[in-house]
Amino acid sequence: MRFHVVRDSQAQSAAGHRFAAVVGSRRTATVGALAVAACGLVVAACGAQSSPGAASSAGTTSGATMAPSSPSPASIDACVASQLKVSISNSGALAGQAGGYLRFTNDSRTSCRMSGWPVVTGLTAAGAATPLRHAQSTMFGAWQYAAPSPVVTLHSGDSAYAVVAADDQPAGGSARCPAPYVRLRVSPPGGSGSVVISAWLPGARSYLPACTSVNGSPTAETSTITTLSSLPH
Repeated sequence: MRFHVVRDSQAQSAAGHRFAAVVGSRRTATVGALAVAACGLVVAACGAQSSPGAASSAGTTSGATMAPSSPSPASIDACVASQLKVSISNSGALAGQAGGYLRFTNDSRTSCRMSGWPVVTGLTAAGAATPLRHAQSTMFGAWQYAAPSPVVTLHSGDSAYAVVAADDQPAGGSARCPAPYVRLRVSPPGGSGSVVISAWLPGARSYLPACTSVNGSPTAETSTITTLSSLPH
């Protein structure tokens, strides 16, 4: 009697894969057991590889120190007038306005922060005082308000800026503008103290104008605190 043997190559392949998987799993188990044993014998080495804290402790004992992290803006106090040097820079006349940049420089050793509108009052030679309004945009400095106001952190020697500007031409049927502001009384946002500076604008060769609008309201205004990089300069 003859028997015809049919060879199933797919069945053999599947069996071979199952055998390889069993062997592989046994090898993995064996390697894992050896690794556990190695870690048990050399605890210090395994612990150093798995714990970042161990490496930091080793560095500290050798005399190395970590630099303190920089404080967040919320933990820094607002700037006060006594620690600031205020001046006018980048002055000139442009598109019917004359003005300049109020520069607030941290003249102390303590960091501080500024945000929002400074409190600025224009003073004439006769002693009349006019608060500068809060600008929403200015032709001079091409500044535009965007909420929320930026928070500018000033370390020692750093500066923040605000645009001050006013129309430099009479409005309506007026022949001339009122007498200009010859001084500015300036407080950082929050009004913590003030300083008085000259309102002379070297780039415009004039004092800050006190020109009014058609309805008679003062046109002098100030922007929020910002950085020099956000303004043309």
